[in-house]
Amino acid sequence: MIAPARVRCPAQTADCKNEGIFLFPARSDMMKSTNPPAGQPPVTDEYMQGLIAALSDPSIDRRHAAVRALRECGAPAVTPLIAALASAPDADHRWYAAIALSKIGEPTLAPLLRAMAGNPDHAFRRYAAAALGEMGERAVEPLISAMATDDRVLRGFLAQALSRIGNPAVGPLTRRLTDENGTIRTCCALTLWQMGEVGLPAMIHEIEKEKS
Repeated sequence: MIAPARVRCPAQTADCKNEGIFLFPARSDMMKSTNPPAGQPPVTDEYMQGLIAALSDPSIDRRHAAVRALRECGAPAVTPLIAALASAPDADHRWYAAIALSKIGEPTLAPLLRAMAGNPDHAFRRYAAAALGEMGERAVEPLISAMATDDRVLRGFLAQALSRIGNPAVGPLTRRLTDENGTIRTCCALTLWQMGEVGLPAMIHEIEKEKS
């Protein structure tokens, strides 16, 4: 079994503070999409719950097959997967639920952000943020807008998701440094700072442009 990448979350300032460890598989082709086999059962609640249960199967091949099938289910699988992420009995189940959510893509964004806002559990938020981070550029603007929340811990997880996305997040973060919402401005600056050599040059350039 390919071990999950361990990405330690750097400490942030009090405004966007959070600490923890992301557990998520390193980027690879281990979860390539495949077409559903001929005669695949219809997408029913019972069918999806069976796939979600298979995320804890002892066979890694069956787990991977379940992820691929859940991706093919698309939007109808999002709500059950979020529930599974919240109630997962162990880290492996939560890990594979997060993978499946990230593979479904855009239909996951709004429901998962709402779930993060409503569920303060750190483990849930950590894996949800990792799933959002794996979605790449399409998740950037929703993540930034979600930083308007008063929940400092949630803002920290959102910042970590943006840091995971990396370069594609730099431009939008830099543009939002002048956002009318002060919390978003502050968190964009802190996220760019957290991103180090990826984000700092853009932030410094923006500051120098304002001074000139």
